[in-house]
Amino acid sequence: MRKPSSLRLWPRPTPDMPAQAGPREAASAGPRRAMMAAGLTIATAAALVTGAPAAGAGVAGASSNGHCARVDRVKVPGAELQVKACLDDLTTAGTTVSGHTDPADWAGLHPAGAVNPTGVPGIQIDGYFPDTSTFNTSHGWNHDSQFVLRLPDRWNGGLVVTGTPGNREQYANDFTISDWALAKGYAYAVTDKGNVGATFYLDGRKPGDAVAEWNDRVTQVAIAAKAVVAQRYGKAPQRTYAAGISNGGYLVRWQLENQAKLYDGGVDWEGTLWRTEGDNLLNYLPPALRAYPKGDTQGMYDAGFAKGSEFLWPYHYQYYWDLTQRVYREELDPSFDGDTVAGTPFCASGTPACDADYDYDARKPYKAMKKIGLTGKIGKPLITIHGTLDTLLPISRSSDVYADMVGDRRPFRYYRITDGNHVDGLYATYPDKLRPLLPCFRSAFESLEGWVERKKSPPPSATLPRPTSGDLANECRLGG
Repeated sequence: MRKPSSLRLWPRPTPDMPAQAGPREAASAGPRRAMMAAGLTIATAAALVTGAPAAGAGVAGASSNGHCARVDRVKVPGAELQVKACLDDLTTAGTTVSGHTDPADWAGLHPAGAVNPTGVPGIQIDGYFPDTSTFNTSHGWNHDSQFVLRLPDRWNGGLVVTGTPGNREQYANDFTISDWALAKGYAYAVTDKGNVGATFYLDGRKPGDAVAEWNDRVTQVAIAAKAVVAQRYGKAPQRTYAAGISNGGYLVRWQLENQAKLYDGGVDWEGTLWRTEGDNLLNYLPPALRAYPKGDTQGMYDAGFAKGSEFLWPYHYQYYWDLTQRVYREELDPSFDGDTVAGTPFCASGTPACDADYDYDARKPYKAMKKIGLTGKIGKPLITIHGTLDTLLPISRSSDVYADMVGDRRPFRYYRITDGNHVDGLYATYPDKLRPLLPCFRSAFESLEGWVERKKSPPPSATLPRPTSGDLANECRLGG
């Protein structure tokens, strides 16, 4: 068992959540093998989220050949619970009204002024796979490994699979990825990664287990979604793409390195870099936590934070650097601070067991890191985008490094977005200093489609200058 915690969940605290929300998994590796096994008994609740009919009854609004066709045949393999709904609009314009999304999950992730498509009818399935941890309180289920599948009436033959950014819940990508993918005709599948919130590190039995589960859960939902697509449309998806932001971008990289057979390609939006030796956030955040409080600007540059990002440092110090360092260090190296849980917030350098003084290279938590580390050995086409002013995952210490790991001999494109930051929500505060990445993600996805489906090579990897005019919240050219 991990050390008990008094931390509350973030970004949406839930006061009624138990302090230790979930134990380490009941048996080493056993649950993972079980969750991936075929032939699991499926306990289903085929129902609307509100006004649920009895299991097995028809879902209101469904028709035999059109709207929500075959909904009664759809069963998610391996799911412990699944709740089906026939919706007039699967995008956030509709699901915000119907209660089939949670706007708090996707708050702050998209730029002000971003225009999304609407009016995509189809089937939504909410549910969860077997799991022993209970961090995710969505729907009052108090159960992790929650998923969402969306099946548009007008299907283009494809599937988009994703995991959530940060430690957010399963609706976090609804505005940034789901709406747009559904409007293009893709089926959509997402997982909460098996644990959520700032105390995610309590999941699993050993260091690194909680993050390692993220990768297993993405694989799990990809396999299940392919089966559900075949049930709904009568044939398997012709192409499957992985996509994700931040921690979700990391998941794209890991999937294309380790489960490439499941996908045709992927788009990685500022993915987190985890590697056993070399750059990772545990060796550049501590120097920042030492330098920033002292006003040591050169120390910040030396840690990898870009010149020109100084205006973002106060916000990131307050909300990101300290918490991120402490919770991920706790996940990978819990013995560093003894019985203390996830360190001491905003401790001064020199304080015993202070995360500002953490030395990854001296501590060498390699055993835990090897469970989640990346290699760059992708097996399918990958496009990475990353902002030059990213002030959580500095580009010089993350995606620049990953691009070198991938090298020139694998199917890879890398677009460095000048003035892009880690969180597009800050664009409203600094419209003259920042550039949103959301439209660049969409352009990257369309380039990936051309690469995979029409053998059209994307523009060469490049640093893209900030446009001097245009609608930055909705337009981005990758080149050409």
